[in-house]
Amino acid sequence: MKTRISELLHTEYPIIQGGMAWVAEYHLAAAVSNAGGLGLIGAASAPPEVVREQIREAKKLTDKPFGVNVMLMNPNAPEVAQIVMEEGVKVVTTGAGNPGKFMAAWKEAGVTVIPVVASVAMAKMMERAGADAVVAEGMESGGHIGAQTTMTLVPQVADAVSIPVIAAGGIADGRGIAASFMLGAEGVQLGTRFVVAQESIVHANYKERVIKARDIDSEVTGMSTGHPIRVLRNQMSREYLKMEKEGASFEELEQLTLGSLRKAVMDGDVVNGSLMAGQSAGLVKKEQTCKEIIEEMMDEAEKLLNFSRA
Repeated sequence: MKTRISELLHTEYPIIQGGMAWVAEYHLAAAVSNAGGLGLIGAASAPPEVVREQIREAKKLTDKPFGVNVMLMNPNAPEVAQIVMEEGVKVVTTGAGNPGKFMAAWKEAGVTVIPVVASVAMAKMMERAGADAVVAEGMESGGHIGAQTTMTLVPQVADAVSIPVIAAGGIADGRGIAASFMLGAEGVQLGTRFVVAQESIVHANYKERVIKARDIDSEVTGMSTGHPIRVLRNQMSREYLKMEKEGASFEELEQLTLGSLRKAVMDGDVVNGSLMAGQSAGLVKKEQTCKEIIEEMMDEAEKLLNFSRA
């Protein structure tokens, strides 16, 4: 399946893997790229030299294109932006801010820039700034979320910009891909489905919680602070929501969640850890290789899209 996204990224399939903090490291990124998608290393708040090391390790495992997700609110973002160019990374996705100040240098270095957006206004701003494509991410996704659903955001963004749109949020099977294409997207970004990939370093306890999740098992913390985050319910999220309801300060709430994502991903603490996952967790039924995930989804999507064209 060729689209403007697969051609832009030089990938076999128009699928990219989300740049999830702690989860999106070089093993997963390389495996997704080797399977025909675009793997991403999530720079998050990692020290710049760790990001450089991750890029170099990924290169040892794949000769296919892969990218780096740069979190712009990270104080280290300028150094990470520089490392991306020095290491010859071909694609950057960005979140939590405006990449405008890095755009000219990245473009000059031949980097494809794809910001993640949660509104039409942001998508138009990114197009004017020189973005090559945008990821329109709905609130169904795991981790930090916006206010609109994928179903409503994607077609409005696709109507508003001429650059290609990648849909994200709530997509975990071929039906989600086919639906995204019907809404005007030319590619999809997946996070939750890749959390449980065999090549993912995520602890088995976390993977098991995703696989066993029902449709109603995710909830959003941080609505009152302006930093909403979707996670699977556990003791930590219940405590957070209770404190939020009682009017706890942003600082108190931050203290509760300090290091909680690492606890979940690395230590398998599914009680006090932050189990970031999207509403699509209820669709994720088994652990598979990245190759199996991508091929299964693309087979299903192509059958559906051919049927709809008939």
